[in-house]
Amino acid sequence: MPQLRPILFALLCTLCGSRAVAQQEVMVSQYMFNGLFLNPAYAGSHHYTSASLLHRDQWVNMEGAPRTSMLGIDGPVMGERMALGFTLVHDQIGVSRDLEMAGHYAYRIRLSQGSQLAFGLKAGLSVYSARLSDLTYWDANDQVFQGVIKNQLVGKFGFGMYWSNERSFIGLSVPTLYAADGSIAAQAAGALDHYFVQHYYLNAGQVFELNEHFDIKPSVLVKYQPQAPVEADVNCNILYNERFWLGAGYRTGDAVVGMLEYQVNTHLRVGYAYDMTTSRLQRYSGGSHEVMLGIDLGKDLVKIKTPRYF
Repeated sequence: MPQLRPILFALLCTLCGSRAVAQQEVMVSQYMFNGLFLNPAYAGSHHYTSASLLHRDQWVNMEGAPRTSMLGIDGPVMGERMALGFTLVHDQIGVSRDLEMAGHYAYRIRLSQGSQLAFGLKAGLSVYSARLSDLTYWDANDQVFQGVIKNQLVGKFGFGMYWSNERSFIGLSVPTLYAADGSIAAQAAGALDHYFVQHYYLNAGQVFELNEHFDIKPSVLVKYQPQAPVEADVNCNILYNERFWLGAGYRTGDAVVGMLEYQVNTHLRVGYAYDMTTSRLQRYSGGSHEVMLGIDLGKDLVKIKTPRYF
């Protein structure tokens, strides 16, 4: 399968190269409504308990392409000064599988009327597996690719900060500040100091009212990893009658994104995103599909009159 070699090489770099461009943290297009997966300080940013389910098929029709399923729930406790959250993420990329369970804690400081700053901590456990021997590689004697990593437990710890008011937000986070992955590095014949490396996220957004029917929300997510080029998601969403979100975005060097979300009722929202690949992988990929279901529990229609902007 000569035509698949560039793809397998890219996936190999993703799995095994701390010095390569790596997608080790989850990547979603509808990040503005799923902030807990990026930043533990996002927990409790609403006055009610919120849950979301999301599934993403990336680079459809490409062998070994990433597939991600996520569940998250968070809500305020102790008079809304503190918040707790939980996430469950299953990530499949090439020959690797990663199931991560994590708890999130946030502490909020009220800065002024309507604005608050939160500090968040994340502690999680991953169950990681990789069939390295199934990869396509060129050096048959390379010991790195001879074995199988099976159900290795990896402790992960992250940190974040999140400022928000009714119509604006700014977040800074390192979802995996430290990973106890020495056993995996050892099984890779000492080729790596760490399998899981630090990714830095900066995201921000603002909602502007256009008229009584339309609001517009530009937002940006900047992703930085020291051994990879900086990547940014630039998005703009329009809200119609506080029910329909229609948006478009661009991920640098990767894709153009279209998004649609519908607020079914006070408690339920559904969303869909499609990424049209613009990189060199376009010839192998049918794009990426992402579906989301959001549930807001305990949301009081009388007390909360504004729609959910993020």
